[in-house]
Amino acid sequence: MLDLVGLTKVYGDLTAVSDLNLHLDPGDVFGFIGPNGAGKTTTIKMLATLLRPTAGDALVNGVSIVTQPEQVRGLIGYMPDTFGVYDDVKVWEYLDFFAAAYRLPRERRGPVIEEVLELTDLTSKREAFVEELSRGMKQRLCLAKTLLHDPPLLLLDEPASGLDPRARLELRDLLRGLQRSGKTIFISSHILSELADVCTKVGIIEAGRLVAAGTTEEIIAAAGLTRTLAITATAGLELIEPLLAGRHGVQDVVVDFAAHTARIGFAGTLDDVPDLLLTLLQGGVKVTGAVEGASDLEGLFLRLTRGQVA
Repeated sequence: MLDLVGLTKVYGDLTAVSDLNLHLDPGDVFGFIGPNGAGKTTTIKMLATLLRPTAGDALVNGVSIVTQPEQVRGLIGYMPDTFGVYDDVKVWEYLDFFAAAYRLPRERRGPVIEEVLELTDLTSKREAFVEELSRGMKQRLCLAKTLLHDPPLLLLDEPASGLDPRARLELRDLLRGLQRSGKTIFISSHILSELADVCTKVGIIEAGRLVAAGTTEEIIAAAGLTRTLAITATAGLELIEPLLAGRHGVQDVVVDFAAHTARIGFAGTLDDVPDLLLTLLQGGVKVTGAVEGASDLEGLFLRLTRGQVA
């Protein structure tokens, strides 16, 4: 669905995006992670055909953003990081305007508008003025606009920015629904926790360069990172270290008896966790909880980046 081949953008002496290479299959939800100034918005604007690459190309379902930008626009839905100002325009009028811009026939606009309003849970706000909507509702309206022409690829730039916790949860549920419907989603964010449960693949960008890309498991394996398992137990904490001594992949065990916890560093995969826990349980450790932590996006981001911007 999406192939980036050496995608590059240069402004004078500044290289905003450098030689990005990436492949996404249909149905992928790709989390594009990086600090402000890393090149996320520049990349998305190039994919949306709003910026012309200095070098390289990207193919959306085989169509080039460089040589066939008009055709690409029919295949993508672009949601920018800022909503814009729309005074004295009702929700349905806003959607009708963009439906016309997408060249939907007049007889189709009404049914399509009702469909996207229902999908984004905005039907009750159909006659409301856009400027009266909350931040979360404006984000949902912008997403509704993005879906009007039923594009197979969605480009979402910081969609959760500025939302309260409830609105973020609602947006996350909406993204899951779009994934189930078969959409391929390219979503940028620096709010890492918002992407962890949604994305099938992630990419970490810093100073315009793609530091790592793939599934979380693939990135951990490629970078040689250590996974951390936080264990809580009501009894048997003193048994954990001898039980795991010499076990393949276990690198260190730190026990905090006062907090009834132990942190186990190991170079295994998620499939190794059940066997490790079974060893502890059979050995007499009364485990009450286990949280896998080092493979989360924040851990990966902090260990693979150095705080640079382009």
